[in-house]
Amino acid sequence: MDHEKIGSLIRALRTEREMTQARLAEQLGVSNKPVSKWERGLGAPDLSLLPDLSRLLGVDLERLLAGDLGENEAWRGSMKRLNFYICPQCGNILTATAEAAVSCFGKKLAPAQPVKAEEPLCVETVENEYYVTSSHPMEKGHYIAFTALLTGDTLFLHKHYPEWDLQSRIPAFGNGKLFWYCTRHGLFYQLI
Repeated sequence: MDHEKIGSLIRALRTEREMTQARLAEQLGVSNKPVSKWERGLGAPDLSLLPDLSRLLGVDLERLLAGDLGENEAWRGSMKRLNFYICPQCGNILTATAEAAVSCFGKKLAPAQPVKAEEPLCVETVENEYYVTSSHPMEKGHYIAFTALLTGDTLFLHKHYPEWDLQSRIPAFGNGKLFWYCTRHGLFYQLI
């Protein structure tokens, strides 16, 4: 743990929020001497203070301990680089157009890695819509949790539930990638 880097980051984030050392110390329930000590790299905050310090400074705890916010590559929100984060515990689906720190139920989620489908879903065009079907099992514990059409600027996501047939109508607003997530085998895609 690099005390100087952590202290420098604490100082930068505190001043960014126009917060004095005394105000930060007051909100943490300590005197302002420890805050000054941290910022000069002469020590680190007590472990019990880290969650509150992270919240007050608006920084991920992992980044705070690293003493570095890291560099974000400028993708300009490109939908082509969209990541899907799926919680295995609750089925929550989150997306981000760049690398993100995502967690659910206290566990850090990694982006699902899509694989090109060897057995694609059936996609028919019916009156300005893509009609998506599949004979994939839709049983509790093994089903397709969602289908999503991703184009250069749009994401249309349709949530599915076990014991319902897989049928999805997606507006045909352009060609792109059709993604779907099997609860047993992971994330797949096909071009449409």
